[in-house]
Amino acid sequence: KANVENKNLVRHMLAAEAIMCALARRLGEDEEEWGLTGLLHDIDIELTEGDMNNHSKLGADLARELGASEAMVHAVLCHNPTHGIPLETKLDKALFCTDPLTGLITAAALIRPDKKLAGLRAKSVEKSFKEKGFAEGADRQQISQCSQIGLDLDQFIELGLKAMRGIAGRLGL
Repeated sequence: KANVENKNLVRHMLAAEAIMCALARRLGEDEEEWGLTGLLHDIDIELTEGDMNNHSKLGADLARELGASEAMVHAVLCHNPTHGIPLETKLDKALFCTDPLTGLITAAALIRPDKKLAGLRAKSVEKSFKEKGFAEGADRQQISQCSQIGLDLDQFIELGLKAMRGIAGRLGL
């Protein structure tokens, strides 16, 4: 929290943590490590003022200073596609596809009359995924990389939505 003040960014990081924990459970991975990776991945956005050429490089350094494992540090570093760093591990690939999914699900909730996740269906998110003009910042190719961790798009969206519903109060959704 010392490095992140923007409430929407905090919510994004919490959503990424929740989805990464759910993925770890599903894939038999270390839930704490995966969750913390999701939580820390954008720790440097405000410090780098959104400069994508520096984003995630500083974040990886900060994660290391906080005691993150080298696997976590690498995932934080390579989640930013600007750097072109190869995704090597399941953790890398999971964070890479999770990052934009949080925005897609949030946007799908915010267009609902109640602006809540509770009534949002995965099919609605899938439909929104196919609409090019919807949530343009949520990179569809990046989200589709869920296949690299053994999930179909519909499975990934369902898992992500369920994970975010579990912390809906903290997300304001």
